[in-house]
Amino acid sequence: MPKIYYFAGMKRNYLLFLFLLCIFYSCKSKDKQPTGKSENDIDAARNFIRSALDGKFDEARNFMLSDSVNNNYMDVAERSFNNAVQSVKDSFRTSSINIHNVDPVNDSTTILIFSNSFKNNPDTLRVLKIKNQWLVDLKYLYQHDTDTISVKPAIKDSIK
Repeated sequence: MPKIYYFAGMKRNYLLFLFLLCIFYSCKSKDKQPTGKSENDIDAARNFIRSALDGKFDEARNFMLSDSVNNNYMDVAERSFNNAVQSVKDSFRTSSINIHNVDPVNDSTTILIFSNSFKNNPDTLRVLKIKNQWLVDLKYLYQHDTDTISVKPAIKDSIK
């Protein structure tokens, strides 16, 4: 008789283990967290922009080149977003990303002009491939000439 009780006890422990395993599996987060790695330059820019538009600045930092200037610019953007009224935050969250121009400078640098459907104001990002990872260089947004999605005609020089 002791063998029957031993087998029944093992069966009960096995079923309890399977039950707990099923509960553990079903309780894990269904939302996949981004790894901070992007497949290519456009994917990196899109991940960065979408995270920022959604107000997920910690997530956006995963797709950004981390240096003191970029971190300061990101802090300013985060404070600005957090101080905005809820309707503006919601408008950013529901906006879509419009990519106007992608200019690969070389195999490790791409310049991307984009806007969002809420503000529809073109901005420029530089995306760099560093150690086999594509990252947004946010400071380029502030340190380059004005954005343009149209070609400006050449101005004739009147001084000769």
